Amino acid sequence: MRTNAFFLGKGGVGKTTLSAAFALSLARSGKRVLVASLDPAHNLGDVLGASLGGEPRQVESGLSALEVDLGAWVERYLEESRAELASTYSYNLSLNLDSFFKIMKYAPGTEEYAVLWAIEHIRRDLSGDFDIVVYDTPPTALSLRFLAMPAISKLWVSELSKLRERILDRRQSITRINPASPVASGCVDKKDDKVYGKLSSIKTRLAGLSALFSDESYIAVIINPDRLSVSEAFRIKDELDRIDIPLSGLCLNKRGVSTAEWTLDRRFAETPLFDFDFLPAGLHDREDLRSIDTSRLAADFLAATGKGTP
Repeated sequence: MRTNAFFLGKGGVGKTTLSAAFALSLARSGKRVLVASLDPAHNLGDVLGASLGGEPRQVESGLSALEVDLGAWVERYLEESRAELASTYSYNLSLNLDSFFKIMKYAPGTEEYAVLWAIEHIRRDLSGDFDIVVYDTPPTALSLRFLAMPAISKLWVSELSKLRERILDRRQSITRINPASPVASGCVDKKDDKVYGKLSSIKTRLAGLSALFSDESYIAVIINPDRLSVSEAFRIKDELDRIDIPLSGLCLNKRGVSTAEWTLDRRFAETPLFDFDFLPAGLHDREDLRSIDTSRLAADFLAATGKGTP
């Protein structure tokens, strides 16, 4: 059952505005909705007219919102990793964790894992209070990286688990041959091995996130009537196909803002398309979001979730 909605697209296409309007319309139809911004450059609070932080704040009846503090989640991810390494390798007093984590903070993948753990926190600890969670995402590059991370990391963790099994098997063989070997004092059974246990735990977490993206989420890509955003939307679709995440809908935002020639790629022919007019007067407060008619999009989402129309 799909109980989450992710709005993807290049910067400036209107992800925050549409995700906020969509969440507001669902809330005012009687759903309990949480809208969460994952974009480091937050402006969800500005659109909703509320001061937001890392925990849900009720904006109005049925609608709560939060802005993920990505920097704080990077530090949290690093601190958890530090504690796990210190515990697992407590026998190795020469391991310089401080130097290692100074480097790791800027390592590729750290930011993506921080986003994943923030989403996992919302799914595990917060979503139970809501019917629907709506995500306003960062620009394309970071969004595609964190969406792909569970699928990529599961392969990596699976290979590490196999390697660890081989190490433990060889320890068992050595112990049988020579019970006095130093290896005998270490762990030889994967049921008791901290490293194998941690890899199994990570694999379970990644499987849950993979299911969230592939099976529990409505993925909408927002475009504007221009060639650049349409080209980027196809790149997003292509990457989603590679990691087995279905594209649920395409949102044409700011229709009428430009007279430049553009066409929608025929490869989107089977993807539901939802149009949204450009608002010349702009958005000034939360009530202005009501002028953005998301009823067709909401109906398609609710049909996919099995929750009925708004």
